[in-house]
Amino acid sequence: MELIIIVAIIALIVIIVATIYNRLVKLRNTARSSWSDIDVQLKKRFDLVPSLVETVKGYAAHEKSVFEKVTEARSQAMKAGSPREAAEKDNMFSQTLKSLFAVAEAYPELKANENFVKLQAQFQDLENGIESARRYYNAVVRDLNIAVESFPSNIIASMFGFKQEEFFQLDSVEERKPIKPDFSS
Repeated sequence: MELIIIVAIIALIVIIVATIYNRLVKLRNTARSSWSDIDVQLKKRFDLVPSLVETVKGYAAHEKSVFEKVTEARSQAMKAGSPREAAEKDNMFSQTLKSLFAVAEAYPELKANENFVKLQAQFQDLENGIESARRYYNAVVRDLNIAVESFPSNIIASMFGFKQEEFFQLDSVEERKPIKPDFSS
């Protein structure tokens, strides 16, 4: 009888450990997948920027320094690795994009250009997608981090090398706002 109780307790412990381990694996993989989703959205935005720059360049060719800054910030943002680095570089990229949109604001004929209007709509859709992907990523990271810190899963996490993930966060309130190009003057 005692042997059955001992075997049952061991089996129960194994089942609990396996369940916790599998949950941690699922959360870690979901976090990685959602980070990849952010990466895809950012890449789409990076791919759209050259078309946007070329369209604006046709109307504001003398704004060369703005175009160079946008191109450089895009290049730097594409090299980001960790969520923290991506957030920092994305902030710099967003600031330079704001200057590009400010240049575009000064050209009414550009704002009426069909190609520019389409690019503007695509850009806005991408910004909304990026914002949603960031929220989802952070929610998954929150769940993973809670599991890594909470008892008894923290013991399993520590045994198998599960670590907390970084949130995708920006430093200031202003940086957290998505870029919203508005050319409806």
